[in-house]
Amino acid sequence: MPYYPPTGFRFRVEFIGVDGMNNDGEQRFQEVSGLSFDIEFDEVREGGENRFTYKFPKRVKYPNLVLKRGLLKGTAIQKWVNDSINSLSNAIPFVSDFKPADLIVTLLDEADDPVAVWDIKQAFPLKWSTSDFKSTDNSIVVETFELSYQFFERKL
Repeated sequence: MPYYPPTGFRFRVEFIGVDGMNNDGEQRFQEVSGLSFDIEFDEVREGGENRFTYKFPKRVKYPNLVLKRGLLKGTAIQKWVNDSINSLSNAIPFVSDFKPADLIVTLLDEADDPVAVWDIKQAFPLKWSTSDFKSTDNSIVVETFELSYQFFERKL
C-alpha cells in the first residue's frame, strides 16, 4: 500500500496538569505553530585557514508555541491563563504558585488515529489576544495563546 504524507488539518492539543481539561472542545484549535527548533553554535576561525570556519553546537533553541481557536466561554485553558496572570501579578517578585503545563499535540488521520505526536514540556502563557472586532466584517472572533516551553520530543 502506498504511503501518502498526512494532511495538517486534523489535530488535537491536550493540556496535561490543567484542572477541568475534560471537554473535547477544548482540545480543538484551528491553528498550531511553533513546533520547530534551531541549533545555536559557536564559530571558530582557525588561524591561516580562510576557506571555512569550525561550527561547534551549543544548545537547542525553541520558538514560542502559538495556538489559535474560536473564542470560547468559561474554558479551563482560559482559567489557567487567568490564574497565571493573577499569580504573577499578585505574588512576591520571583515567587509564584503558578504551575506550568505539559502539552501533547497529536496529528490525526481520517479515522482519528495518531500519525505524529509531540510531547511539549513545561509550557506557560506569555500572551493572550483576540482578533479585531469589526462591525463591517462577519467573522468569528479568534483567540490566540502564545506559550513558552522548555523543549519538545516527537514520540511518534
